[in-house]
Amino acid sequence: MADNDPTPRTPEDIRKSRNRVLALSLAAFVILVFFISIAKMS
Repeated sequence: MADNDPTPRTPEDIRKSRNRVLALSLAAFVILVFFISIAKMS
C-alpha cells in the first residue's frame, strides 16, 4: 500500500460503491424480468 495514494479507500467508500453496484444489478434484473413478462403477455 502506497502512502501517496490520491484517493485512499476507507471502508465506508468501499461499502458505498458495493451498495451502488448491488443496487444497479438488482434494478437491471427487475427491468429485465419486467420486459420479459411484457413480451410474454403480448
